[in-house]
Amino acid sequence: MNLTAQQKRICEQVINVYETGSTQGNYSAIARFDDGPNRIRQVTYGRSQTTEYGKLHDLIKIYTESAGQLSEKLKPFVAKIGITPLVDDQTFLDLLKEAGKDPIMQRVQDEFFDERYFQPAMKWATNNGFTLPFSALVIYDSFIHSGSIPEFLRNRFPAKTPTNGGNEKDWITEYVDARDNWLRNHSNTLLRKTVYRTECFQREIQRNNWDLSILPIDAHGVKVTGN
Repeated sequence: MNLTAQQKRICEQVINVYETGSTQGNYSAIARFDDGPNRIRQVTYGRSQTTEYGKLHDLIKIYTESAGQLSEKLKPFVAKIGITPLVDDQTFLDLLKEAGKDPIMQRVQDEFFDERYFQPAMKWATNNGFTLPFSALVIYDSFIHSGSIPEFLRNRFPAKTPTNGGNEKDWITEYVDARDNWLRNHSNTLLRKTVYRTECFQREIQRNNWDLSILPIDAHGVKVTGN
């Protein structure tokens, strides 16, 4: 997978819109949903939204070690994240919101989401023979939204990955359709509300936008241009 700088920006901007409603991302964004382990409530935070019981601990630990403006105030919470529920701790939530304004936090988040999500997604794409920019977007979104390319979804359609002799466009199309069906019919109403992601991808497939050159892309009502 070899993307131009603009193609990578398009991928990031589409995900930023999905997660926070802005192409540039909202580094202070906080949401609280019943989507933690066993559907317990949890905090999600940041430009591309990492979760309390996922990688939030790592993000905040890196920030506190980076001499950010609120590092000292957030340090006592590091050991609690993912262990002691913080979803209703207003002091913690207020600190997260304020820290999002800190240029150091913004830099940390940019590096964090690239290292923990984008790069692993591109490694998976490369290892499985994907080369098209639109494929990168679909795969990156899956890593952000689901943490990976879930095996159970891969088992719901017959297309093979390019490294297994399949056609890249066929695999991506069938994966998007399988994911759309899974989200649309999920027992968790929160996930059902996220079908705008797969609907966007289906539109781009119909537009034959495999190189992400047909702009703007309508990402949940926001126009993405990569600028």
